[in-house]
Amino acid sequence: MDRGKAGLTVFFEGPFWVGVFERIEDGRLSVCRVVFGNEPRDYEVWDFVLKNYYSLRFSPAVEAAVKDSRINPKRRHREAGRQTMQVGIGTKSQQALQLQREERKTERRQADREQREARKERLFELKQQKRKEKHRGR
Repeated sequence: MDRGKAGLTVFFEGPFWVGVFERIEDGRLSVCRVVFGNEPRDYEVWDFVLKNYYSLRFSPAVEAAVKDSRINPKRRHREAGRQTMQVGIGTKSQQALQLQREERKTERRQADREQREARKERLFELKQQKRKEKHRGR
């Protein structure tokens, strides 16, 4: 039986508060970034998680090491303090977010290319129709 973990980190980035959802399943990490705007209260974050967690778009999964050992509470407290002092998000999370951005960019480029080709085809058909009408003498 595989165990999964999920976590949420809320931090201040530029003018907005940002939340990063991290999900580890089967030793693979996926990440989703959410912009909250102004500083969210605890109950607002909890409400957001309850209502929107299943509709979040997570990045493609990346290999990640999963530790399954208990940690001393004092050590866990020290590590939490260090994490709050750090700026930004973990490198694995950054890689996962970058993967998601690249995926969206390729989807957008493909859609734009299809629209451009459809427009060219439509204009070509109109031009051909106009030539035929001129040839008939109308």
